[in-house]
Amino acid sequence: MKEKLALLKLLADETRLEILNILLREDSYVEKIACELSLTPATICYHLKKMEAAGVVRCARSQFYIIYSLNREIFDRPLYELIKKDGETVSAEEKYRKEVVSHFFKYGRLIQLPTQRKKREIVLGEIAKQFEAGRTYDEKEVNEIIHRFHEDHCTVRREMIACGLMAREMETYWLL
Repeated sequence: MKEKLALLKLLADETRLEILNILLREDSYVEKIACELSLTPATICYHLKKMEAAGVVRCARSQFYIIYSLNREIFDRPLYELIKKDGETVSAEEKYRKEVVSHFFKYGRLIQLPTQRKKREIVLGEIAKQFEAGRTYDEKEVNEIIHRFHEDHCTVRREMIACGLMAREMETYWLL
C-alpha cells in the first residue's frame, strides 16, 4: 500500500504530469523536455530522478544523452488496481501477535516472559522459530539458542516444553 501511495503522491504534481505527457508521446532527454516546458534542466532532472526511483520512468544511455521512457506497465493497469487494498491484509490475530512481540522483545532480546498464557505462547513461538523442524538438539545447543534471547534459558526451555512447542526425551530436544 505504501508503494501505491508514493505513486499517487508522485503523480500529484503539475510538472511531473507534464513530463509524463511528453513521455507518452515519445522517449526524450532532459534538455529537450526542459526546452518544451520552459524549465531548467536541473528542475527536469530532479523530477525525472524521483519518477525513476518510483519506477514510473526508465532511463537508458544513448551516446551523449540519457533517454527517458515511460514505464507503460504501470499506466496500463486499471485505476481500481492502484487504489484497492492488497489481498494480503494483516489479520487482527497477526496484528496482535506483532504487537506482543514488539512489546516483549527489545533489540532482539526477550525482556521478560509474559504472565498471560496467550502472550507467553506467542513469545515462545518467536524463539521456537530459531529451531529447525525435524532436527534433534542436545541440551547445550538448546540452551545456546535460547540464551541469545534470554539469560534464564532453563525457564524458557521448560516453558517451551510445557506449551507443547518442544519435546524432550533424555537429553534430546526437538520441535513439535
